Amino acid sequence: MPYKPKRPCRYPGCSGFCEQGQVFCKDHMEWSGDRLRGGADARGYNFRWRKARAIFLKEHPLCAFCRAQGKLTPATVVDHIIPHRGDRNIFWDEGNWQPLCKECHDRKTGSGQ
Repeated sequence: MPYKPKRPCRYPGCSGFCEQGQVFCKDHMEWSGDRLRGGADARGYNFRWRKARAIFLKEHPLCAFCRAQGKLTPATVVDHIIPHRGDRNIFWDEGNWQPLCKECHDRKTGSGQ
């Protein structure tokens, strides 16, 4: 059975290739997603966000996806319905927020962590 081709390394300017399931070549394995895209604070998830998140979850305590299925599950994550991708207007638009439990959020974003 043929192997899948190696993927290009995501390190800026690197022409190397990475092993299956990796995003960086062996020379750049120490790089994490946060080092490339900036930490949580750099992406806007700072004290102001944590405060707004707490207020939103207090006002919307149940997971929207679970409620749609008739289950009552506490929400622990404020999800951006449309990913903001750094756009401050979308980031702070409360009409673009929804309360989710971690399980539903991980399933939606595909992170599964």
